[in-house]
Amino acid sequence: MVYAYSPVTTCHLLLNQNTWSSRTALLRKSKNEESKANHHSFNFQGFELSRVFLPFCCKDLTPIMYQWNLPYRKDDLEAGGGSRSRPLYPTMHETPELRWGFIRKVYSIIAFQLLATIAVSATVVTVRPIALFFATTGAGLGLYIVIIITPFIVLCPLYYYHQKHPVNYLLLGVFTLALAFVVGLTCTFTNGKVILESAILTTVVVLSLTVYTFWAAKRGYDFNFLGPFLFGALIVLVVFAMIQVFFPLGRTSVMIYGFLASVIFCGYIVYDTDNLIKRYTYDEYIWAAVSLYLDIINLFLSLLTIFRALQR
Repeated sequence: MVYAYSPVTTCHLLLNQNTWSSRTALLRKSKNEESKANHHSFNFQGFELSRVFLPFCCKDLTPIMYQWNLPYRKDDLEAGGGSRSRPLYPTMHETPELRWGFIRKVYSIIAFQLLATIAVSATVVTVRPIALFFATTGAGLGLYIVIIITPFIVLCPLYYYHQKHPVNYLLLGVFTLALAFVVGLTCTFTNGKVILESAILTTVVVLSLTVYTFWAAKRGYDFNFLGPFLFGALIVLVVFAMIQVFFPLGRTSVMIYGFLASVIFCGYIVYDTDNLIKRYTYDEYIWAAVSLYLDIINLFLSLLTIFRALQR
């Protein structure tokens, strides 16, 4: 059985590799700054004030008068500050208004991505000549291969230009439209009831996990430890999908695949939402949106796989 959505999962694998490499570079940079910062201490009215360690995603230190520690501030090219409010997590030192503005921006981008995906997928599903063109003609097969390859091609320049406006938005649009076509073609020959059930369940799960992650972060829970486990599980999932393409194992294996994929991407929603709250810098809004968008799309396709297997 050929899985039309395996490229989406593989895109998620590549995205995590690029994200980890960029964060490793930031970590090395912050360690160098820490070694320099630790040499700068001074006395004020008999008390010694020392610089605090830099988090791996922090870019500079903003001293605040009459405070023992010097809290960090992440650069924001658009926000200008704001009054203090309750922090999103106990060890938060940045201005909460800046982080909330960043979160709203990321979720706005995701909302446009999902709306575009729904519109394109609905067009592919309802306009039958489009599906017949891809399913019955050689040109359609060739175009389908191009559409599958497109997200992999776009993901590389998107990694390097995700901070450059408006190139980042143009690349994000191409990336989203290509995956929307993949989702639409996957849903073309699927019962409408199955699609609706998968969409409703995906919505409920995403909203529930998002609310839970914000609640848990506010109480001091950290989900950064999930990263290596989820990455390893994703590799196993991709290899399992490739084996299924060449050696189909039947309906039971398809259901197992769908169940495992659903669990993994539920974990990724929690992990990436936690990163959105704590770790992404303000100029990484495109990368944060792509991560969560892939989590949602992969969760939907995994649930779709389960319901389609149950319907047989």
